[in-house]
Amino acid sequence: MLQITDTISINENEIKLDFIRASGPGGQNVNKVATAVQLRFDVANAPTLPDEVRERLARLAGKRMTEDGVLIITARRFRTQDKNRKDAVERLVNLIRKAAEIPKPRIKTKIPAGVNERRLQEKRRRSETKRSRQSQLLSEE
Repeated sequence: MLQITDTISINENEIKLDFIRASGPGGQNVNKVATAVQLRFDVANAPTLPDEVRERLARLAGKRMTEDGVLIITARRFRTQDKNRKDAVERLVNLIRKAAEIPKPRIKTKIPAGVNERRLQEKRRRSETKRSRQSQLLSEE
């Protein structure tokens, strides 16, 4: 069991790990050994995830989430399978923790009265300038 938060834990059977060949450094070894890890976690059918966490997780995952609701995390930062596996699981845990946080609701800020008054005064000033130009044009004709 992976303990994510106090209330959320994931059974390790729900996580599927595939080892794939990684690009990048590694010399001749890179062509022979599958060190990169592709972690798959079925968010849509995870029984331990509350619905609101599932929705936030889908939003946070973005392109990493398939249409079927499967989250795919690819880890290829390290040269060993073990480190990449730990990295992928850690990234999954961090993503779920972030989704579990309830976002603080945005409070609309009120425009200060002084700012509104200055804006209206500037509009009046520009209007007056343009009106005075119109009267000059009419008097010239």
